[in-house]
Amino acid sequence: MLIPMDAFKEKLLAEACEVGFSALKICRPWDVPEVAERLKTFVDAGYHGQMAWMGDRMHWRGAPDQLWPEARSVIMLAENYGPDFDPRDIFAHPEKGAVSVYAQNRDYHDVAKKRLKRLGRWLIERASKDLDQDIQIKVFVDTAPVPEKALGQAAGLGWQGKHTNLVSRELGSWFFLGSIFTTLELPVDEAEVDHCGRCRACLDACPTDAFVAPYKMDARRCISYLTIEHKGPVDEDLRAKLGNHIYGCDDCLAACPWNKFAQAASEVKYHARPDLKAPDLVELVGLDDTAFRAKFSGSPIKRIGRDRFVRNVLYAIGNSGRADLSPHAQALCKDSDATVADAARWAVGRLM
Repeated sequence: MLIPMDAFKEKLLAEACEVGFSALKICRPWDVPEVAERLKTFVDAGYHGQMAWMGDRMHWRGAPDQLWPEARSVIMLAENYGPDFDPRDIFAHPEKGAVSVYAQNRDYHDVAKKRLKRLGRWLIERASKDLDQDIQIKVFVDTAPVPEKALGQAAGLGWQGKHTNLVSRELGSWFFLGSIFTTLELPVDEAEVDHCGRCRACLDACPTDAFVAPYKMDARRCISYLTIEHKGPVDEDLRAKLGNHIYGCDDCLAACPWNKFAQAASEVKYHARPDLKAPDLVELVGLDDTAFRAKFSGSPIKRIGRDRFVRNVLYAIGNSGRADLSPHAQALCKDSDATVADAARWAVGRLM
């Protein structure tokens, strides 16, 4: 027996919650016409830095309806990874490294994609049984030219705040995004509107002044970009501003007042590993390639490699003010990687 489309959507939402997602909303692939011009302005200004992939396939990234023209609906899903602590507490311990909350355990790409595929299989099966429709789907988690944040706002999951990330009245700033593109035409949700008002807490929280203006970031100054995407030495005028960040940065997210409504993640794979919640810089700086790969197996940190990671740790040591850490930096002043050796010499110079 066929069921009404609204009833089918309710079943889809219930299944998404059962799978483990925190929220589900729907829009059309063509509901974000503003993205193409915004992306072009960002790339033309050079704000993307070394992220050349942002300039590639811009015709898809700026127009998701061109990515898969047969798609008629985009199911946007949010997955909560909220911490049960304030990630800024680590700044009081300069001998420790600050790892972005999302990277303190398993790689979210793997966790979320499994859930998306499970929900996608359910969707195909139920559409056939409940709607008598043979449909197709494609799932994406931050690994394809899909403007997830813009689609998330168009679907009603949240709005792009002044820090350019999505903010939800229910989840705050702590959630991942995933999407299912489908040929099934589903009822859409109302787009979310901006609720930032006059608040600029996220802008003022940025240690490197990466925000050119509200809603506009120069990624070349963003600590997340500098510690993850940027290859080679970081400009010396920015190194001191990195503090003890060694992978990513949560400063602007953590400052958002809407986090008062956020909940701690229920998925244990997003709970902080004890050795990554407040890791000792001394233990990390001595990692060779083999030890690095072993320690960060299954972690998003693994993708930046030992050299870039140890570079970050050395900058943190240089910023620690702890002269007793100097010998650990001194030991790498002749490292086989030129960038690591440069960071080690800088750290020793700072501590002296």
